[in-house]
Amino acid sequence: MAIELLSARQLREMRPAGAFVAEVLTSLVQHAAVGVDLLELDALAHEMIRARGATSCYIDYAPSFGRGPFGKVLCTSVNDAVLHGLPHPYRLRDGDLVSFDFAASLNGWVSDSAVSVAVGTPREEDLRLIEATEVALARAIAVARAGNKVGDLGAAIGATAREYGYAVNTQFGGHGVGRTMHGDPHISNNGRAGRGFALRPGLVIAIEPWLMAGTDQIRMDDDGWTIRSADGSRTAHSEHTVAITDGDPIVMTAR
Repeated sequence: MAIELLSARQLREMRPAGAFVAEVLTSLVQHAAVGVDLLELDALAHEMIRARGATSCYIDYAPSFGRGPFGKVLCTSVNDAVLHGLPHPYRLRDGDLVSFDFAASLNGWVSDSAVSVAVGTPREEDLRLIEATEVALARAIAVARAGNKVGDLGAAIGATAREYGYAVNTQFGGHGVGRTMHGDPHISNNGRAGRGFALRPGLVIAIEPWLMAGTDQIRMDDDGWTIRSADGSRTAHSEHTVAITDGDPIVMTAR
């Protein structure tokens, strides 16, 4: 497992990338309204990337599980879609639940973050699902401290999911972040406290709890990218890029 630990100077250099990703997601949330097309939102993110002189981590992304390259700069996952939602012609409707997942490179450093939002009139059950991912993320960040283990993060996420009454799928999870979008260590959304890779100062990770309201099983869309809940139930996803330090963790993508 080749894991890079960044110096204090490198962490400072990385912070503008996190701030930019947070800025884009904030703008997307503000523009997510009834009648707005997913392709308009992708175009907005694309224009912000161009204006800042950043680089998309998604447009040329072609992992083994996808039908790549991805071709867009933003993941837009609506309702029962939870991960890797490929933007397509679709106008948001009242009551939709949409998740935005965005990663970009700025000055050679990458940050990755996701947020879920209810469009128009929210459903109470959707707000609770979003809350569960946000609470799970906050609890995982709270234990993202030097000396703790990767398993402590997964344990915090898994326990929160069960507290809210949701099951956990572990096929996709968090990951290391640095010069590239995905690296070691893998951060499972369920785990055993005190087990796994030890967190050390300079480690930068993306922590990303995602949950489905009625199942822990997923299915792939015909587009080869969009992952949905197997039973069609609603989904939510929250993510931050977090740096481990000698003290409190730094949330690089704090909005």
